[in-house]
Amino acid sequence: DAAVTLVHVVPALDVIPMTAFGMGAGARPHEVCEGDRQPLVEAKAVAEHHGVRATAELLIGDAVDEIVACADNLDADLIVIGSRGHGTLTSVLLGSVSSAVVHHADRPTLVIPHPIAGT
Repeated sequence: DAAVTLVHVVPALDVIPMTAFGMGAGARPHEVCEGDRQPLVEAKAVAEHHGVRATAELLIGDAVDEIVACADNLDADLIVIGSRGHGTLTSVLLGSVSSAVVHHADRPTLVIPHPIAGT
């Protein structure tokens, strides 16, 4: 009977790639589209298929900040987050959302590792 809230975070800004002449590099506000909501729709369907009632929240901003703030606002007993399994080098270069949530959240956090291909 736990209350489950599924969260998906999209960036507040979209990066505009630099053109061949160095023009146009920058960022613009992210416009939320149906594709942003699709992971939540799919996750909610899977949860309901397994008898879990869940609400879904689409958040905009920095993933770590938004996840931690949402958990705080909900006074969540537990944050469950997946890891993408990028590996050490990619995580060092891009950062690891799951690792940062573990370090910034003031509540228990369970990280579910990405399944290894072929297992």
